[in-house]
Amino acid sequence: MQASDIDLTGQVAFVTGGGGGIGRGIALCMADMGADVAIIDVVPERCEQVAQIVEARGRKALCIPGNVMDVDAVQNAVAATADKFGRLDVLVNNAGGVTRRNFLDLAEKNWRRHIDINLISNLAATQAAVPVMIEGGCGGSIINVTSIEGSRAAPGYAVYAACKAGINNLTRTLALEFAEHNIRVNTIAPDFTRTPGTSGQFTGPVDEDAWYQPSPAQMEGIRKRIPAGRWGFEEECGKVAVFLASPMASYVTGTIIPVDGGSWASSGWVRNREDTWILPPEVIE
Repeated sequence: MQASDIDLTGQVAFVTGGGGGIGRGIALCMADMGADVAIIDVVPERCEQVAQIVEARGRKALCIPGNVMDVDAVQNAVAATADKFGRLDVLVNNAGGVTRRNFLDLAEKNWRRHIDINLISNLAATQAAVPVMIEGGCGGSIINVTSIEGSRAAPGYAVYAACKAGINNLTRTLALEFAEHNIRVNTIAPDFTRTPGTSGQFTGPVDEDAWYQPSPAQMEGIRKRIPAGRWGFEEECGKVAVFLASPMASYVTGTIIPVDGGSWASSGWVRNREDTWILPPEVIE
């Protein structure tokens, strides 16, 4: 194995929702390993901020403000990326969103919003990007970002979890359909990750100083539930995405990789005060 096996120099990555959170972490990690990066994001200031950071790190960037719930906007963004860079090697379907609400409290517009942002945006970007990859003749890597909620029950997040489960299956199916073109399709599935959205900052450029700081009790709750004992960070998803985009993953396709500190593996086991792993309904004292 050589250092060049993880090198993305000469490649072009397109990241949906790349202005903040996990998408931002992925975009910046791709740039750090040599890729030029295009991003689409609904918050223009964040889109521009990431593009400036990418360029400051010596790579080319394309900022495309836009809403991924608009199919035409997504497909036009993919076309703009191909026009600017002349190729497309990596597609990261990261954009998504969720509001917690019991299923019976959801109106039809809520279903459709969840489906549009989490599932339809993925379909639109993939259908636009794959012909570009095929025409380029060098194959490619599609990296979907779902959630461990796509593989387990998620009360309060029914439609969101259904979309993520759908993408997990889409990943496996398209891995087969695109294999003949040397296009690999994989998914990373995070759990709780420290991002602007999970930290109370929903507008403007990313500013970690403005993020909500959890209480000690909340941090202890995270420690009890997540085997790694902490939340994840966006760059940790970025590093796995770089692996999946790189030659190191040349024989990896159709997989769903949890990036969750062990949450999926724990399957309901939690720590008690003695740091012993127990499975409720045992009493936690």
